[in-house]
Amino acid sequence: MQNISDASLHQLVEEIAQLLVKQQKQLVTAESCTGGWVAKCCTHLAGSSAWFERGFVTYSNEAKIDELGVAPATLDKNGAVSLSVVEEMALGALAHSNADISVAITGIAGPEGGTTEKPVGTVWIGWAMQNAGVHSICFQFAGDRNTIRKQAVFEALTGIVKNARD
Repeated sequence: MQNISDASLHQLVEEIAQLLVKQQKQLVTAESCTGGWVAKCCTHLAGSSAWFERGFVTYSNEAKIDELGVAPATLDKNGAVSLSVVEEMALGALAHSNADISVAITGIAGPEGGTTEKPVGTVWIGWAMQNAGVHSICFQFAGDRNTIRKQAVFEALTGIVKNARD
């Protein structure tokens, strides 16, 4: 999975666009370690305003609390890179937007910041849909900072396609 092309990201976005336009649904993103890369991929496609509602870049814990409603206690207990935080981010993005589907990403892209429990490359991605709960996966990506982030974007977009199809 190391060699993800820009063309493959664009192809995923085109598929998302077709699915969401057909379903008359809107997408919201909540990104930490990817810094808005998913939102950039989405808005790179002309006409994305028909299905892309907004994106949150919540790099700091304070931003996660202020913009998405992540509970300070959740961050204190589990850390920003955790199942509970990514799920609160995904649900918070829906609650603070007019979207129907969300994707949230939090992780450690490196090169520093990793620990034994959460090494560099640990990335949690969560997807939520209005009235359908949230589903999250922990990935362990390899490579440099850019490669880890690109893999996270690819998996986030892939998950949006899967969730929009279900």
